[in-house]
Amino acid sequence: MRVMFFQFCCFLSTALAEGEPAPGMKQGIAPFIPLIVIFAIFYFLIMRPQQKKAKLHQKFVTDLKRGDMVVTNSGMIGMIKNLSDKIVTLEVDEGVCIKLLRSQILEGASTLKDEVKGK
Repeated sequence: MRVMFFQFCCFLSTALAEGEPAPGMKQGIAPFIPLIVIFAIFYFLIMRPQQKKAKLHQKFVTDLKRGDMVVTNSGMIGMIKNLSDKIVTLEVDEGVCIKLLRSQILEGASTLKDEVKGK
């Protein structure tokens, strides 16, 4: 697939180069079309999905409340006991609480409540 795309770009640049403009005339935007297409593909396949994911995670982190069951980036599962702007106190077992940064919360674990409590 990459080889075909590279050949197409080479063909396109060769086809555009055949009609050399007279001295002093501008070529226009045609030589930049492959570069623009590559940037558009890069944006829609890589950058935009990452931005959407980051926005959803930020919204999730700001909507956290006491009693939510969450999973941290390190894989710990616990229930939120206290919240502040940057710090979350997470109860990982009865009487065992840890403090961590709010940004280190990965996702909600409300579906795991029964398994964590040992039912």
